Amino acid sequence: MTAGSGGNDDLILPFRTDAHALRGRLVRLGPAVDAILSRHLYPEPVAALLGEALALSALLAATLKYDGVFTLQTKGDGPVSLLVADVTTHGALRGYAQVDRDRLKAALARPGPEPAHDPVPRLLGAGYLAFTVDQGPATERYQGIVELNGATLGDCIHHYFRQSEQLQAAINLAVGRVQADGAARWRAGALMIQRLPEERGADSDADEEGWRDAAAMVASCTRAELLDPALPPDRLLYRLFHRDGVRAYRARHLADSCRCSRQRVERMLRSLPAAELEELKVDGRLVVTCEFCNRGYGFADGEIARLHAPTSGAA
Repeated sequence: MTAGSGGNDDLILPFRTDAHALRGRLVRLGPAVDAILSRHLYPEPVAALLGEALALSALLAATLKYDGVFTLQTKGDGPVSLLVADVTTHGALRGYAQVDRDRLKAALARPGPEPAHDPVPRLLGAGYLAFTVDQGPATERYQGIVELNGATLGDCIHHYFRQSEQLQAAINLAVGRVQADGAARWRAGALMIQRLPEERGADSDADEEGWRDAAAMVASCTRAELLDPALPPDRLLYRLFHRDGVRAYRARHLADSCRCSRQRVERMLRSLPAAELEELKVDGRLVVTCEFCNRGYGFADGEIARLHAPTSGAA
């Protein structure tokens, strides 16, 4: 097996099996997902759900050729009304969830399976899952939408792929807290293998059997294996696919990184009427907090007034 780069965490590792020309991606998230989930103090089931969305956004983005931002978003009528995770071409990862904590408490108190087994109907409710690729204002945005259909986000992704005649995919996903440096830290892992129509061999029976075997190997990967910080990604791939000859390529690295800035906040505030900005002030000051990274941007009276001041130009 050929490996691409060192490091066990915060990466996407592309790979390919030689025997049946199947393509795959392995995502391992450590410090990045722990930072994103910890800063908001989400209830544990919500943090786990957002962790899954972050791992899936990185996994799915890695299958596309784009230069911009890939976003995975859910909207539903459950206590987690909105879930957003996005990743840029350069590996900047971020995400957040909108939660009604009173409704969440009631949902978690309902009898039934543990929330980890049915987070979509219990936490998200009825709604949709959308994938968006935004490559800037000069390029048309691509969007795929599928109904929230299944017990987990992984089920919803499988449902999306089943609707597509262009590829087959098998996905395994895990999120949880793992003891590290004397503390329980969030980790996430995702594994996917794809079967593309143009790469199917002449022997359809052998090809079908090879696909079934590879999909079974993906399903056999345990939660502990996906989350183990001491298990190198290339070693995990070898453990699963060595019989078919597995080749890993150069890893793409990920980092907890928000794209918010004071300039972007100012542009947003300029789009609002001056009277509305006045209503948002507290003690003569307006503070805008980024939903992704929790960073606050404060504006005093004079700064707010300048946002709508006419700009001078040449006569």
